[in-house]
Amino acid sequence: MTVLWAMLPVVAFAAPDADLWPDWQTHDDSNEAEIDHSPWQTILDHHLIVVSSGVTKFDYAGAKSSSRTQISGYLAAMQSVEIDGYSREQQMAFWINLYNAQTVAVVLDHYPVDSIRDINISPGWFSVGPWDKKLLLVEGRSLSLNDIEHRILRPIWQDPRIHYALNCASIGCPALMATAYDGSRIEEQLDKAALAFIRDERAVRVAEDGSEVEFSSLFDWYRSDFGKSDAAFSDHLARYAGLEFATWLSVHGDDLPISGYHYDWSLNDSGP
Repeated sequence: MTVLWAMLPVVAFAAPDADLWPDWQTHDDSNEAEIDHSPWQTILDHHLIVVSSGVTKFDYAGAKSSSRTQISGYLAAMQSVEIDGYSREQQMAFWINLYNAQTVAVVLDHYPVDSIRDINISPGWFSVGPWDKKLLLVEGRSLSLNDIEHRILRPIWQDPRIHYALNCASIGCPALMATAYDGSRIEEQLDKAALAFIRDERAVRVAEDGSEVEFSSLFDWYRSDFGKSDAAFSDHLARYAGLEFATWLSVHGDDLPISGYHYDWSLNDSGP
């Protein structure tokens, strides 16, 4: 059942710190080889539904009945890649696609569910969701979704746009993009993901009288990634904002009047 974000209280969520695992920094920028993500693109073509600019839903029921084997095949192929030997751009696309595909796979394994947070497979008494479960094996090392995001992607690239590319299978999350990430055009794709989210009300809601703003909780959990000061945070937002919000930021950006944060953990399911 879909729940309007306004009706859903924001549940406390402790975002892990970026904690670099140095051995994943190895790369070879002289290697011009590209990793084939076409199987993941085929899955997106068949099961991702574009609702509007920057908003997508996924047909989990259809994918579970017809494409689970293909998703498993893609994940197996990616886990056989010796990623250390690729360029930085290819590595970034690899990790983002691997994260997004594994997120879809773990939802399918427990579908139907109302929220990814209901998939409590992470170790530990107080763990919520699937993010700390070791689900992948890359170059002989067991990895969780949190490992990919917080020990590899965030600390190595230190690029806030990563948050717009990773999908957590929730309505409040930045959209799962209709195009698989590609190392040859990763910059363009990251900018597109940032534009799509920041220009949607899931990210930003300015009060009608312009007196204050309500943000996605994503900007609260990872504030230091987007800019520690209000001015730095506003500069980041302004790069991707529409004209109206960019104008508002030019007036209020040095001391943001934030009224609160919101997030909808309901599954981004295309079904009822």
